[in-house]
Amino acid sequence: MLRHARSARGFFGAQAVISLLSTAAIIAFAWLITHAIVGAVEGTGTIGAVLAVLTLVVVVRAAMVWATERVSARAAARVGSQLRTALITAISARGSAWLASQNSAQLTLTATRGLGALDAYFGRFLPQLVATMVTTPILVAVMWLQDFPTGITLLITLPLIPLFMILIGLATRTVQEKQWNTLQKLAVRFADTVQGLATLRIFGRAERAAASVERSSNEYRVATMKVLRVTFLSGFALELLSSLAVALIAVSVGLRLLSGDLELSVGLFVLLLAPDAFLPLRQVGAQFHAATEGVQATRDVLDLLDEATVATPRVAAKRGGELVLSNVRVMRGTHELAPVSFVADRGTITALGGASGSGKSSVFAALRGAAPFSGSCTFGGVSTAEMDPSTWLAWAGQSPMLFAGTVATNVTLGSVTDDAVITWALRTAGAAEITADTRIAADGSGLSGGQAQRVAVARALYRWRVGAADVIALDEPSSALDADAEAVLWDGLRQVADEGATVLLISHRPSAFAMADAIVTMTEVHA
Repeated sequence: MLRHARSARGFFGAQAVISLLSTAAIIAFAWLITHAIVGAVEGTGTIGAVLAVLTLVVVVRAAMVWATERVSARAAARVGSQLRTALITAISARGSAWLASQNSAQLTLTATRGLGALDAYFGRFLPQLVATMVTTPILVAVMWLQDFPTGITLLITLPLIPLFMILIGLATRTVQEKQWNTLQKLAVRFADTVQGLATLRIFGRAERAAASVERSSNEYRVATMKVLRVTFLSGFALELLSSLAVALIAVSVGLRLLSGDLELSVGLFVLLLAPDAFLPLRQVGAQFHAATEGVQATRDVLDLLDEATVATPRVAAKRGGELVLSNVRVMRGTHELAPVSFVADRGTITALGGASGSGKSSVFAALRGAAPFSGSCTFGGVSTAEMDPSTWLAWAGQSPMLFAGTVATNVTLGSVTDDAVITWALRTAGAAEITADTRIAADGSGLSGGQAQRVAVARALYRWRVGAADVIALDEPSSALDADAEAVLWDGLRQVADEGATVLLISHRPSAFAMADAIVTMTEVHA
């Protein structure tokens, strides 16, 4: 974590300083209370002055508690943000092909709820861990110097708590990992069910899918209850051990006070410090359970970051040039597709045809870096593998991939907004009836299938129009359109090609091949 989230370094430093100040306040508090009681018993000293200083010490301790919460909250937010950024960078480095093999719901759960649980990790567990490393040794040393037998008792009893914590931690880790894995499965199953709900209802399987989600929910409930049982049991054991240890010190001090072998000031002082010497260790064990979900999610993220391959720096594409594919064989799983070769120049429309499964979409995936391939693929004389596809390629796939917001935000995707260009892109894509300020829900809900498809095409056209790409690749852009809407779209693509765009088109429609400048026919997949 210190390597991937630099904010954690400052947190540990600040927390160490806070723990030192808190320890000083604890010692001062115990000494002042002892001084006041002994003075009252012996009839010496001024209670008023002691109470004034004691009030100041209490304020300092409260301020340190506030500072711990403040620093922890800021650290949790910053570390979570840095780990999410590092996660996105690592996913980008692995490429679209790797991402396509992963489950998006599981990754989303880890990056959202999982890293969100870092609040408990930084707000509760780590402060107590730092306090254990700082406060406990100092208090043990002070008590040892004040009363040697009490120091011996501490050295004997204190290691029992970490030993028991290790055993608890092993048990907790096992049940927590099972709970986290169950939650991930539940998230994946729920996402898949919601996505395919319409199909499930048509085939009369919605109830079966709901029952499957219910079973996963029950598994998660059972796993959660196991975690809670271990948590309560471990908390009870830690409290019992620390209470017995403090009681042992109290009995020893009381007996020596009665026998006259120990001064009242020393005995009272070490008795007041004893609970605080055990408190950090007890809190570490108690707060460990609250932080385990964040720890597990962070471990998943850090494993991914440590295993992520270093991405080869990609260069920006030069404006213009030919797109040349020579004997390109795209890998689909363990199979290598048939080779494809063609040249697409500026101002032309190249249509890819062939039977379903022949690899047309796979060629587009190779162009945008989402599929491995052999052979040569260059744009402007530079290998596309060395270039960032976002600098030369505008793409619209078979799925529109729209999100909640306005049509304008879906078309521009955060780039500089130009209302005139947005209107042009929608009109050229055959979606003139859709206004830029039309609001849609996730996945394009609120638009028809054909309208959503044309908005996705408008997104690619907008990218070309603002100069962010030279090649426009459209995968089945008219599959949901009628003949009239398709004709408007073909006219728009002809227009942008005549203005200098390189257009690649996948289609099964004869009308697409009729208006294309070149046709590439894909052959069947080679097993």
